Amino acid sequence: MEIDAVLTRRISAEKRQLDQRLRQLGSGAFEGNVRRERRPYPRVLPKYRNPDKPSETWAGRGKRPRWLTAKLRSGKKLDDFRIQPSSSRKQRAARR
Repeated sequence: MEIDAVLTRRISAEKRQLDQRLRQLGSGAFEGNVRRERRPYPRVLPKYRNPDKPSETWAGRGKRPRWLTAKLRSGKKLDDFRIQPSSSRKQRAARR
């Protein structure tokens, strides 16, 4: 029975230490429901356009859209869909 009492004291003391460390680290880090705010990403202009539906564009980030994948499979090249920068953009870039 002495062994049980000693073990119980040691376990409860270690549990208190662990609880204290958790509080020091911050309880928010261990709650699953807390959502972090995403950092703001700069807006990216589209670089590719579907010639069949000009409203469908792709900025070149993330997974390729289905329309582009289908066109590439049919033998076209990625550069065939590239949006040509307007002359005003070129002028702005030259000033920088």
